[in-house]
Amino acid sequence: MATDNFALVGVAGYIAPRHLRAIKDTGNNLVAAYDKFDSVGIMDSYFPDTSFFTENEQFDRYLSKIKGTENEIKWLSVCTPNHTHDAFIRYGLRLGADVICEKPVVLNPYNIDALMKVEQETGHKAYNILQLRLHDSIVALKRKIEQGPEDKIYDVDLTYITSRGKWYYASWKGDVHKSGGVATNIGVHFYDMLQWIFGGVKRNIVHIKSHDRVAGYLELERARVRYFLSINADNLPENAVQGEKRTYRTIMIDGEEFEFSKGFTELHTKSYQEILSGRGFRISEARNCIQIVSDIRHATPIGLKGDYHPLAKLPLARHPFGWD
Repeated sequence: MATDNFALVGVAGYIAPRHLRAIKDTGNNLVAAYDKFDSVGIMDSYFPDTSFFTENEQFDRYLSKIKGTENEIKWLSVCTPNHTHDAFIRYGLRLGADVICEKPVVLNPYNIDALMKVEQETGHKAYNILQLRLHDSIVALKRKIEQGPEDKIYDVDLTYITSRGKWYYASWKGDVHKSGGVATNIGVHFYDMLQWIFGGVKRNIVHIKSHDRVAGYLELERARVRYFLSINADNLPENAVQGEKRTYRTIMIDGEEFEFSKGFTELHTKSYQEILSGRGFRISEARNCIQIVSDIRHATPIGLKGDYHPLAKLPLARHPFGWD
């Protein structure tokens, strides 16, 4: 397979090292990278010769300058804050590159429609990282559900608590207009996984929603899902705290725990392999999960009524900066 040239935006961010590794592991080359912040020493472990820019204008000028040369980029990887994904995908497509974007691909379903028009205009493609669809255990679960009784409706409880410190609220992640809130920022790939396995949404009810958690009920074609997502360490179960873990992740299906805690480290590389082979997930395939998190973000919580997740009863916490 020929070596492709990549550029990457958001190289100083949390998720960027997984993309750097994926580009390296698939035998490709990173020509240029951009970030407003210059804490990017991680590149020395992967691509020390990459041209790095802290000004968007200089990055754009460089990529335009190398068009038509042996260094011209074929791919743009987008690892920037959620609210900027739309603009950078547009930029990459109009530059003449195909684009690989982190989740969530955008914050609103109508953004996908507009980006698909840019794909048509430019003849280039945009892909989304939906890595849980490539997890061996999850693929096996989907196959098991498809081969099971067609009329069976499953009862599912999703619990995901991943602790975040006060820094979170001072960053773009703590701004619902930039991150999309807790459901979007930490939950979008779980919602995608669930609707991918159990079918489309019939009802979407939010019980509790605040700065640090969201709990609700999703009725899918083949599952009744109660979920609780939180970034508050106080919500961790006792066994997780005693084990000195700061993250707790579990999915219960008809009372049995579905184990998928291992096998995450290689999923970005696997995603790149699929995309580069022409089998990646196009941005249109993210529409359902983006619709789910958009509806959650705009929903008015109904409180502890109906079928809610047991952890929804946990006392709400004040914002660490004293905001309501």
